Amino acid sequence: MTTAIHRLVDRCRTADHPAVVARLRSGWAVLGERQVFAGYCLLLPDPVVPHLNALARDARATFLDDMATLGDALIAATGAIRVNYAMFGNAEPALHAHLFPRLGDEPAGTRELQPWALDWTAAPAFSEAAHGEIRRRLHAQLQRGSMPLA
Repeated sequence: MTTAIHRLVDRCRTADHPAVVARLRSGWAVLGERQVFAGYCLLLPDPVVPHLNALARDARATFLDDMATLGDALIAATGAIRVNYAMFGNAEPALHAHLFPRLGDEPAGTRELQPWALDWTAAPAFSEAAHGEIRRRLHAQLQRGSMPLA
């Protein structure tokens, strides 16, 4: 089965995805297509697997560690007070993790909502002009930290 996650990973492998942040040990960090929160990103496993439990124990630990490390980089790069993490795989049945930086100055109507309650169609689409700086800051934070980039 080919999913949007498979297609994204293929684009990352061929350097055809402008939103790539970095190649990590377990896969790819990319900024989300819709920036519902500035810095919203995904961790895509490479190779793609159906779900977290399909990974062997060591690969699972690596994926989860990469996810947390990417969260550390998001906090440092955006000034977020926390990161919301999500893994579903219902619409796209392939493992991927969503990471949403949450800022302390979010509007009151947004602050307590989970990301899927927001209007994604109103969120800006990723563009290098608008989001390249945050992509570069995330990459720099990952290089600066203990994350061995592939």
